[in-house]
Amino acid sequence: MEINTKPKVLVVDDEPTNLQILNDILQKDYTLFFAKDGEKGIELAISQLPDLILLDVMMPKMTGHEVCKILKSNEKTKYIPVIFVTALTDIGDEEKGFQLGAVDYITKPVSPPIVKVRIKNHLSLVNVNEVKATRLQIVQRLGMASEYKDNETGMHVIRMSHYSQTLALAYGYSIEASEEILNAAPMHDVGKIGIPDFIIQKPGKLTPEEWEIMKRHPEIGAEIIGDHHSSLLKLARSIAITHHEKFDGSGYPYQLKGDQIPLEGRIIAIADVFDALTTVRPYKKAWDVSEAIDFLKKESGTHFDPELVKIFISVLPKILEIKNQWPEEIEKNSQI
Repeated sequence: MEINTKPKVLVVDDEPTNLQILNDILQKDYTLFFAKDGEKGIELAISQLPDLILLDVMMPKMTGHEVCKILKSNEKTKYIPVIFVTALTDIGDEEKGFQLGAVDYITKPVSPPIVKVRIKNHLSLVNVNEVKATRLQIVQRLGMASEYKDNETGMHVIRMSHYSQTLALAYGYSIEASEEILNAAPMHDVGKIGIPDFIIQKPGKLTPEEWEIMKRHPEIGAEIIGDHHSSLLKLARSIAITHHEKFDGSGYPYQLKGDQIPLEGRIIAIADVFDALTTVRPYKKAWDVSEAIDFLKKESGTHFDPELVKIFISVLPKILEIKNQWPEEIEKNSQI
């Protein structure tokens, strides 16, 4: 049986002639659904979940603007791109449509080449966004997978990622760059997947031989992530391999010193250690926040970048908000 892989397009227009014209233009390349009023259009949008909607503005009972507003308020249909197809040429009507969430306007009478190009372009953007979203989910899930090795809750990656973003913003990162830090940080310990459980979960101190094995996890993490053109995965790889370097050069795996350590590695080092100190681990009790801050101060210039330590302490109220937002207990309860 042949599988239909054509993108689905819903056309909503009260004029049968307009429906026929769009059918003639699009039927070769798309699976089409048609509705002659807004109510039926909403019903089909929810049941068929088309890849794109062509929506007339001037319709009886329910206008296209009203239909668009309803679609954008529904979780199932809010991300479906809507293109208004209308004879209206007033700039105010276009502005209203864009404010409601439409992605484009096509004026009547329609031009077949323009209709085809506009639909193709917007579906391409949808595909790009889906790829980005899928890639991000994979990155985050791999990060969570590493936490199942040594942390019952997995809340660690959520908290330390937000700590890292907060510190990056305070340092001067743009919103977009800080979001990349937020999204890449969960991969910092993905290399632990390659470390034996008896070492990861050992309640006592590791032997020198066990510690040498444990110290391999940054390089394993870099191998797992690999080399990519993607800025997000490049950042994740850098974080994975450098977050255990120390400012004085005594860290691992490469004994990098000071500014030799990428800024993202220095940021994650502080966020990671602060969260590890202030939460229960198999080998230790949770420290008080004041004790953890004293440790950061003590290790400033040796383990940690002293400038970043000062900035971290300056945004401590925001850090504590994050800590309270994702406490260990919430995750434990969610697993019952």
